[in-house]
Amino acid sequence: MDHLIGLLLGTEQDWPRAFETLIGRIGPIRGRDGTAHDLRTSRVSIEPFNLRDQPSHDLVIDRLAYWYYHPREWLKKVALMDDVYLLNSPFTFQSMEKHAAYCAMMRLGLHVPETVLVPYKNPVDHAKWAYTAERYNQPFDLDAVAEDIGYPLFMKPYDGGAWVGVSRITDSTALHTAYDQSGERLMHLQQSIEGYDVFTRSLTIGPETMVMKFRPELPMHERYAVEHNFLDAAVGDEVVTISRLVNAFFRWEFNSCESLVRDGVVYPIDYANACPDVALTSLHYYFPWAMTALVRWSAFCVVTGRRPSLDLDTARYFAVADDPALDYRGKLAAYRRIADDYLAVDDYREFCDTALPHVPSLVAEWVSSPDFDDLLVSTVRATYPAHEHDRFIAHFRGLIDLWKRETISP
Repeated sequence: MDHLIGLLLGTEQDWPRAFETLIGRIGPIRGRDGTAHDLRTSRVSIEPFNLRDQPSHDLVIDRLAYWYYHPREWLKKVALMDDVYLLNSPFTFQSMEKHAAYCAMMRLGLHVPETVLVPYKNPVDHAKWAYTAERYNQPFDLDAVAEDIGYPLFMKPYDGGAWVGVSRITDSTALHTAYDQSGERLMHLQQSIEGYDVFTRSLTIGPETMVMKFRPELPMHERYAVEHNFLDAAVGDEVVTISRLVNAFFRWEFNSCESLVRDGVVYPIDYANACPDVALTSLHYYFPWAMTALVRWSAFCVVTGRRPSLDLDTARYFAVADDPALDYRGKLAAYRRIADDYLAVDDYREFCDTALPHVPSLVAEWVSSPDFDDLLVSTVRATYPAHEHDRFIAHFRGLIDLWKRETISP
């Protein structure tokens, strides 16, 4: 049986080339009934489509449609009409952006910092705006809102990404400057968690989660620290649970979650990322893990015939949130069970053990090959100016060598 995995891409070349190479080398996969399944990939093009066209894809990894609407509508069509599996759901990323994500996770009792949505600074370009604003827009005191949250705080777009439009606000002057510059962007004011012990970014692909120590103040190639055991077991498990809870709740199975940890309390601050960072020059040491997880989850979905779940089973989560018999830890445990059930954790692990036992060694062999080194070199040359090529080639080769020493058995 043949399965086509589509890649809907923007400017990325590094991880798509890695994914395509690994899928091309994975070989036939045996399902539970003994049927051999062959996987192949293609890059999705953008062109007119008839709503009754039959797609050839079983699964599409989307890295474009959050910003580019034509392929978003194609994704909706193939999901609604043809049961194509999507990473990620365009429906929830369109309707439940960062604002709705904050609301939902507050509703479930997570420690989301205090957040206020303020009206547009500038009127929206709509003929009815003046009429509506005159009658219904209430004047408000921006300084009073900020004082109620407390300085320092962050101003950031309610639906933004890649840190665009994010400002750290320390006083009234900075507050008004940032608000004036926001224009027609709708903005949140959010409490800053000061004096945190560690900043984590956890990348989750299907049921697999990698929690990484994140240093956002550093250049991108240094932001993910190669550091193990920087969280104690209980806090680490909580970060994993929150990451999987977010993904299962919103049907985002290729997503990252940023959390701050202070005095043992986990504060999730950003967890709606339609295109999480998987660049080789960002993840470096963690890049082989990400490709392994993406290959295995994609294979699991298409070989087992996993069907997309377009509706959200929110009542199941809210029943846990509203249970007076459960404290925070009890709710987390219940959420983890729901998330693991949605992500088919047990079936996935069995599938990896029985149908894909060779994938980790396949990835390790490829990462040790000249082909991977060529990918690394070409990515560096496409990313950095010529005078920095030698420096960064050596830098990333060193980090990959560290991964090989720590991961590949002698």
